[in-house]
Amino acid sequence: MKRAVVARKLTAERFAPFGDVLAPKPVPDKIINQGKCARHHDLAQLDFADGRAGISLFDAEARALPYTVELVERHPSGSQAFVPLDGVPMLITVAPDVGGAPGPIEVFVSQPGQSINLHRGTWHGVLAPLGAPGKYIVIDRIGAGTNLEEYWFDDPWTVIATED
Repeated sequence: MKRAVVARKLTAERFAPFGDVLAPKPVPDKIINQGKCARHHDLAQLDFADGRAGISLFDAEARALPYTVELVERHPSGSQAFVPLDGVPMLITVAPDVGGAPGPIEVFVSQPGQSINLHRGTWHGVLAPLGAPGKYIVIDRIGAGTNLEEYWFDDPWTVIATED
């Protein structure tokens, strides 16, 4: 039997246990570049046990509702940020760690202008652009050793709707 969940709008407060929401602040930290650019400074806490930060481009296939979550993963050696390039909303599946396994999932849907940074070790679903293919800048750990743990649910979850 599949368990059902509704994707909620992504907010910094709701997402705080799992990572950072990257979005412009109401007031920028600085005005730079001859007064023509607002800088919203230091929005994410990158965290790497070792290695270095790397920037990659991901090109992900579209997903649609209902969406089945069969798998989550985590990266114990580094945080992972996703920055949409084309404004396509993404379903963001996360779960707390309960004794080395994921607990009940939470699902968020990003809004225009939002990006995320997942804390190191956070259980999360795969990249899931909603309704259209999506391109993303991904900032994560590059280094030796295994930095991926996967968990397949015996009883998958189904995202049945998004919050209005």
